[in-house]
This record gives sequence, structure tokens and C-alpha cells, in this order.
Amino acid sequence: MKCPTKSAPCNFCQTAVSTSVTYDSKALVIDGKRRILQSGSVHYPRTTPEVWPEIIRKAKEGGLDVIETYVFWNYHEPVRGEYYFGGRFDLVRFVKEVHEAGLFVHLRIGPYACAEWNYGGFPVWLHFIPGIQFRTSNNLFKIEMQRFLAKIVNLMKDENLFASQGGPIILAQVENEYGNVQWAYGVDGDLYVKWAAKTAVSLDTTVPWVMCAQEDAPDPIINTCNGFYCDQFTPNSPFKPKMWTENYVGWFLAFGYAVPFRPVEDLAFAVARFFETGGTFQNYYMYFGGTNFGRTAGGPLVATSYDYDAPINEYGFINQPKWGHLRDLHIAIKHCEEHLVNANATQMSLGENLEAHVYYKSSNDCAAFLANYGSSSDATVNFRGNFYLLPAWSVSILPDCENVIFNTAKLQALLALRVVSQITLGDDFSWNTTMHGSSLSSSSWSWYKEKVGIWSNDSFEASGLLEQINTTKDTSDFLWYTTSINMDTKIKQNQTKEVGLLIGSLGHAALLFVNKKLAGFGYGNHDDASFMLSAKVNLHSGSNTLDVLSMMIGLQNYGPWFDVEGAGLYSVILTDLTDAKENLSSVQWTYQVGLEGEFLGLENVSLANSSIWTQGSYIPINHSLIWYKTLFLAPEGSGPVSLNLSSMGKGQAWVNGQSIGRYWSSYLSPSSGCSENCDYRGTYDASKCLKKCGQPAQTLYHVPRSWLQPGENLLVIHEELGGNPSMISLATQNGQHICGHVSETDLPPADTWEPNVGFKSRTPELRLACETGWHIASVRLASFGTPQGNCGAFNPGNCHADISSLVQQVCVGKQGCSIPVSTAILGDPCPNVMKSLAVEALCRVNCLGLAITLLSSLFTPASLTLSSTQPPSTTAT
Repeated sequence: MKCPTKSAPCNFCQTAVSTSVTYDSKALVIDGKRRILQSGSVHYPRTTPEVWPEIIRKAKEGGLDVIETYVFWNYHEPVRGEYYFGGRFDLVRFVKEVHEAGLFVHLRIGPYACAEWNYGGFPVWLHFIPGIQFRTSNNLFKIEMQRFLAKIVNLMKDENLFASQGGPIILAQVENEYGNVQWAYGVDGDLYVKWAAKTAVSLDTTVPWVMCAQEDAPDPIINTCNGFYCDQFTPNSPFKPKMWTENYVGWFLAFGYAVPFRPVEDLAFAVARFFETGGTFQNYYMYFGGTNFGRTAGGPLVATSYDYDAPINEYGFINQPKWGHLRDLHIAIKHCEEHLVNANATQMSLGENLEAHVYYKSSNDCAAFLANYGSSSDATVNFRGNFYLLPAWSVSILPDCENVIFNTAKLQALLALRVVSQITLGDDFSWNTTMHGSSLSSSSWSWYKEKVGIWSNDSFEASGLLEQINTTKDTSDFLWYTTSINMDTKIKQNQTKEVGLLIGSLGHAALLFVNKKLAGFGYGNHDDASFMLSAKVNLHSGSNTLDVLSMMIGLQNYGPWFDVEGAGLYSVILTDLTDAKENLSSVQWTYQVGLEGEFLGLENVSLANSSIWTQGSYIPINHSLIWYKTLFLAPEGSGPVSLNLSSMGKGQAWVNGQSIGRYWSSYLSPSSGCSENCDYRGTYDASKCLKKCGQPAQTLYHVPRSWLQPGENLLVIHEELGGNPSMISLATQNGQHICGHVSETDLPPADTWEPNVGFKSRTPELRLACETGWHIASVRLASFGTPQGNCGAFNPGNCHADISSLVQQVCVGKQGCSIPVSTAILGDPCPNVMKSLAVEALCRVNCLGLAITLLSSLFTPASLTLSSTQPPSTTAT
């Protein structure tokens, strides 16, 4: 029995049972048994420890066997030799939580992560080691990388977390997607791959190592596939299993871009095709995406939300129909496991773009996958004497080679859950009206106006324009560039002249001030962070000040040599009306790292009552470089909270001293290119399915419940461009809108199938389910007949039987319920017509529901006492 330690409280104590993990050409072999494994990425720092058990539980209920996570070097070693494993970065606790739930762990140590994480997970101090080059055959880099790999492996060993020690870790990963950039490093890249593999194996984890997207991964390292589709992937050795480490369930969000999503029909098709063609291990990236709190988001311009259109959304709620459809897919594949791991596929053509893969255990015992990989036409195929309808771009799974248990394109039997009081990125239902905003009394806000330009004695001078990252070392998003322009030789005394300024920047954004007045704003985008800022300004005789505030929005996290990609100004040109040009790029400039408000620590609770803040009758709005603070009461209940920042411009927000991330509400996505009802058929890419065109990428920001306390809480906003804080609102979820639509001809639920028995009943079922701890409070619509429309907009159609009273009797007051879709139970309002059942219901936390608490309830008491626990300061945050 393992005893409690500081990092392992008693609830983690369990009998350690050694598990062996090997592999062969068919699968991972765990304790001598080949396994088909479903995995999902959950990154521990992208939510809070209090939420980890619930996320892991939902992942397990969704049919996962494995949780996969990166390890984030820059937060675990913020200063060389000084380690941090607390709070959201308590890796040991997270792995033990997964173990406690009975799941395995794939630990992607890297230590390069990418992951849309700041600097790809590398600590910035690494960059400043003289002579170092990242991710190549450079001794200085290899020494640091080997040291950190050993640190993590030994930490896991000390806590008995590898499978051979009775722990949950069955796989480890070294490097990450290096094959995509290896060409840029030449021969040294090839040598580096061999060194990384040898180093990993030497650490003796007793579990297999993998390298993803690495065709030349040396034995015994398993090379794996990353991408939207991996059915055509083949390992680089006939002795290695076919594994998929990143199946993108959606895509990440960037400021200024529309919101990407991936239809679940296509996602399920990709998974089914992978296992149909011999796949053995598949991981969803992400299964739960979470939030890029603080300055953790990579760059450039990656948004704070990392929802990723994942099966579990950013707030920890199940995202339907994605979660449920994939769960049923996992059930269907699990019923085929013994066939998949013990037989090779027999492939047969069923027609154009039509094929079957059959796995025989014996001549009369087989499992089959029937695929229509055409993107336009449905087809009926003859397989083993029976006829099967295959919708375009779909796979049907037959665990007994006869009965279809699941089809990837058929969603009718799934509930479609929508949020009532909190519209998230996964929710299109703008018709909901239960989230109300209200104006705030200006007397409840205080403010502090940031100084323009140099604000302290630690500024310094240099000739020419300095690169920003090398100057700030990422201790701040901000760098002031300041110089003066003397116009005495150009205009007469006491006169002014209009001139042009053309400023070139490597990225990511910049504010221009002339004589301390705002004169322009320029910015790039995620695909090209560089930009030109052009402005016409009036300069007076004598000396004029020119202040440019260059802004970072996340360090680059991907690409060859990404670690040396620069930022900040590279050119400043002054032009007059005669087109004469004066190059100011090489003149003397004064530099100031960061903002005064950052230096003062205005976000900290300790300054909440400081006299440094100004309070007046009218709050100043639409000001650049201004800090706001106010106090608010936490919403009732225990659910996550959302801060609506749609009235603001660009900046960062803190709650009780904890940064909830960067916001940029004024950066709208392009007005065209969206498709709310995106056709899932055909090859998917990240730009195929988009929504919310012409809108900000993100307006709602996650405030973890554990960051709030009963009573007074502190909100601090740093606004860079200009906004109206009095329009900010705060909401918590107090209900769920759930729907189901099932036809008489739909398949029964996949979990009612039993081997050698088949479906327990051939009758389809409509199932409704609320989140744990919630119950069905009311039924809005229940129509049996020919209902039309989608969730939230059903109408009865020409044939309609109102069965609301029956559904209420079965469902109201329960967390979930099931209704057989049969005329024998529901009646027959229109004989000889194929009918379906549509139900809309409302879930509530309790009978009364939880009131949405808005910031209109804020007040300012005479004093404030709060506690705040944060990780130590880091130069790579």
C-alpha cells in the first residue's frame, strides 16, 4: 500500500499493481493483452485542480481509456534550476487524479509542446544562454533538454507513477512534430532526432516512447500520426502499431478570426476509418481544451479561449452532440476489439468510393466496417447477402458482420444540448434571453491613467531600434520606444506642419503617440504578425516627442527556428508634404520595458484600497492605457462564471489577482466565409467550417469558481485601446436547453448491444440527460409525428401528437430519462407515415434555479481583505 505524501493525500492511496506495457505490430500490449485505446488530451494548466476530477470523470464516461497531456517546461522551471509544481501546474496531482479514475496516462514530456502555448513551452531564459540553438544538434540545448527530461521522468518514478510501478503512465513522448520542421535544420536535425530518441530510452521509463509526426523515429521509438485524418498512415517499421496522437476535434481560436468548428459526423468518420484500416490508439486533440489563463497563450494573437470545439467545452460542460456521438462510436469500436487486435483486415471493394474491411477471428466470427468515402452520393451496398444504406462520407460498424450498431453520419438519436444562460463558443442559440447585461453605476468604478512613454528611472538609451523579445525577455507584453523630433529647421517658430509617419513592425501591435496624444494604432494577425502603421500628424516648431508602445500577444510557438523570430519596431520614417523622407530608425531612442501599472502591481488585491486609484462621479470611457477596478459579489451557486467583455477594446483582466487572460473585443473577424450549417461531407480543414463572421473571436471570458470567494471580489481591467467598463456583465449558468429528435427507423442506442445477443430491443429510444447535479425542470415541446426544424426551433409539422404530459411524467425531476419511439407507446397520429419524436426540455440546478448575478450588484465597501494564491513570478508567463 502506498502511503500518503505531501503530494499524495490519502484519497490517492491504493494498492500498487505492476503493469507491463509493450507493443507489437497490432497494438499496445498491456499485461500481455493487446488493447484498442481511445485517448483524449486534457492539459492540466488550462483549468483548475478543483475541476480536474470532473473533467476526467466525463472523459471516462465518454469512453476514453487514456488521458494525454503535455508537460509545460516554462512554468515548471521559470528560472533555471528553480522548479514549480503547484496549483494548476501540479503535474503529480493531475496524474494521480487520472489514476484514481481508473484511466491510463500518456505523458508528452517533449519538452517542446507547441500547443498554442507561449514559446511552445520553452522557458525564455533558455534563449539567453550564449551560443544555444533550439531543437538541433547543439550541445548547450541538449544539456538543458536532457536535464529537464530527467527531472520529469525521475519525478514520476519517485511518485511510482509509471505502469511498471503500479501507476497509470503507459506511454511517454519525446520531442513533438519535429518532422514538420526537420528540413530547416539539415544534417544537424537528423542527428538531433537520433540523440533525442537515445536519450529518452536511456531514462528507463519501462514504458514505450513515441515521436509524433516523425517518419524517421529510430527504433524502438514508435512514430505516430497527427492530423485531421490518419487512416492512410503507416508506421516506419512493421513491428510498430498504428497510432494517432493528435486527431484535431476542431481548431484553436485567434483574435481577428472567425470561430472554427468541426462537425462531429466528419470527426467520427475519421476515427472509424482509422480503426477500420488497422489503427490501434487514437487521441482527440483536444477532448477538453480549457482556457489560456494569464499570458500562457502562444502566438501570435492566439485567443484566451482554448475551447477547440472539444467534446467537453471550455467551462467543463459536455458539448453535444459531439460528446455523445463519439461515446457511441467508442462503444461500437470496443465491441470489435477482439477482432481488431487478433486479425488482419480483409479489404473488399463494394463499388466506387465504397469498401469493406472485415476482421475474422474464425470463418464464421467476424467484425466489419463498411465505408462510403465519397463526399456526395449515398449508396446501397450488398455485403454478405444483405443490403446496407451508406450515407456519403460515413462508416457503418458491424461487430458481428451482420447488424449495424453505429453509423458515423447518423445523429438523430443524439440529444443536442444548448446552454440557457451562458452562450459559449459551442452555442449558436442567440435566441436565449436569460443572460442579461446591465449598466453599472459609475461610482462603483475606480481608475488609474497610465503614463505615456518613459515612466521610471530604469529606462535606457540605445542607438537604433531594438528587437522587442531580446529587450523585454518576455517579462511584459509591452515595450516603449521613445525619441524626439526637432522641427526648428523645417518650420518657422510657433507654427505647425502636417507630416507623415510610417512605422514598420515585426509584430504584434503598436500604439503611436505624438506629443503624448494618441495618433495611431496598427496590428497584425495570427498568420502574419508584421504590419505597417501609417499616420498623418501635426508637429510644432521645436522638439516633439514620439512614443510608440509595442505590444506582444503571445510568443511564437511553432515553426522552424521559431525561437528566434523577432518582434517590435524595425523602421520609422518621417515624410513631409513634399515627399522628403527622414529615417528615424537609427537615431537615439529611449526604452522602457513594461507599463507603470504593471510595475505598481495594480492587479493585486493588496492595492485594492490604495489611494493611487481615482474615483469620481463619472467613469472615463474610451480612453487608451487606462486601468479600471471594481468590486463585485460572486454569483450564487458552484458553477463556472463568465465575464462579458464585449464593451471593451483590448487588454487583460484579473479577478482577485488572478489573470483570466488577454481580451481583444474590438478586433472583428472578416464578415464573410462563415457557414453555420457546414456540410460535413468531404475533406475537412481548419478554414472549412466557421461561424461568427464579423464578430469578435471572443467576448466571454472564463472565471473559475475557485478563484471567487463569498462576498466581495476584485475585478481589475487594463484597457489599452478604449472601452466602456460600465457595460461589463458577469453571469453563471443556471440552466441547460436540451433537445432530442429520434425517428422510428433509427438504430437503438449502441450501449444496448450485447455480443452474441444483439440489441436488447429493436425499438429506438430518445434519451435526455442533464449535467450531473441538474435535473429536467420542464418540457417545452414534445411532438410525435413529423416535427421539423432544429433544436430551439422545432415546429410540429403536418402530423402531430402532443405527448408533453407523458414526457413530463417520465422525465421531470430526473437527471435523465429515456422514451421508446414506438407507436405502441406514443400512439399513431398518422398511419403509414414514418414518424419521429422531437423533445425540447430545460434543465435546472434546482427547483428555483440560480439567479444570474450581474456586476450591477457591485458595491465599494470601506475596506477589502482578500487572499490570493499564485505561482511564483516567471519570465516566461
